[in-house]
Amino acid sequence: MKIANLYKLYCQHFLVDTDTRNIRKNTLFFALKGDNFNGNSFAEEALKLGASFAIVDEEAYETKENIILVNNVLETLQQLANYHRRHLKIPIIGLTGSNGKTTTKELIHVVLNKKHNTQATKGNLNNHIGVPLTLLSMTDKTELGVVEMGANHLKEIALLCAISEPDFGYITNFGKAHLEGFGGMEGVIKGKSELYAFLKENDKTVFVNPDDEIQVEKTQEINTINFKVEALRFSEANPFVKLSYNNNTIQSNLIGAYNYSNIAAAITIGAYFKVSDEATKEAIESYVPKNNRSQIIETKSNKIILDAYNANPSSMKVALENFSAINAETKVVILGDMFELGDEGLQEHQAIVDLAISLNFETIFFVGENFNQIKTDAHQFKTYELLEDYIKKNPLENQSILIKGSRGMRLERVLDIIG
Repeated sequence: MKIANLYKLYCQHFLVDTDTRNIRKNTLFFALKGDNFNGNSFAEEALKLGASFAIVDEEAYETKENIILVNNVLETLQQLANYHRRHLKIPIIGLTGSNGKTTTKELIHVVLNKKHNTQATKGNLNNHIGVPLTLLSMTDKTELGVVEMGANHLKEIALLCAISEPDFGYITNFGKAHLEGFGGMEGVIKGKSELYAFLKENDKTVFVNPDDEIQVEKTQEINTINFKVEALRFSEANPFVKLSYNNNTIQSNLIGAYNYSNIAAAITIGAYFKVSDEATKEAIESYVPKNNRSQIIETKSNKIILDAYNANPSSMKVALENFSAINAETKVVILGDMFELGDEGLQEHQAIVDLAISLNFETIFFVGENFNQIKTDAHQFKTYELLEDYIKKNPLENQSILIKGSRGMRLERVLDIIG
């Protein structure tokens, strides 16, 4: 079936699903394949659950009139999303970076939504499947789109740009994330800068943090809009970021000075799209992070900064430095392994150990096989279970605690045993 014809079916309800556990009535079900499953085998079930049509790419599963056979389901989903994006004819802001993508995306979303009907990536659906689903969630009522783009290899951002065709772009930063897939820092910069390449080639516009030397260097030949530095001033982050904008004080619920640039990006983009200063202030002050991203959690006897959604050497460094600067009587740090660092893994974990120890925290716990290889006098646990057993026998009380590690470590489990 041609994309134009498939698009007519999509336009009947503007619904697309890829998981039979979350099927909506009258949706189009795309039978995607994974390493351990074949979505084609769920086509008939999707129809029974309420889908109008199912799209498959294996002839054996084309068993009903409303099961549509295509050459490749994933490519068809991406093509449909691009076809829809072109029909929307609205400004799309593409967003990537090593750290802070999701927080920045959500800040931009809440600010723009004060004036415009804005649709943004939900959660972290920022890959070759998530970006098409984000685009296909937009309707003729959507006025602005914010599309988060994640990548751990070269050419991935280029693909996501080809699908979403952003009119504007912003890269939060270039850090030591996914070093294994990108092949080192040079690969990270090259991979993230694929967004710049698309914007330059298509005569589009990029938002730039003038304090980031790499951003400035890489955008010399692109239409640029710099942060409104003349109107912005950082005040403090103890623990929450406080700043002034056009002489208005903004008290955020975001922890760490590193979040200042994320807020500045949202303010700058909001101003470009004519959001008032008052509405911007209200949006930022009302935004509360969740999903294990720099959350403040107070238990009966402890105050916890939970930043366990993900970690890489860059984000780990700024989290430790920020925690060190926070006023607190006693500080405990629980750090989990950082993944996808390749050959640089041991070196990067050693650097974090050295930094943590130099900051003189009262107690430090290192968790995971990588940290366990480093020689240190701090507490080390090869597995989470060993950490849990230790804390149960030696309860943490009346402490300020930072918890940070890669997603695979699932360090948020510590909350269940900290009183």
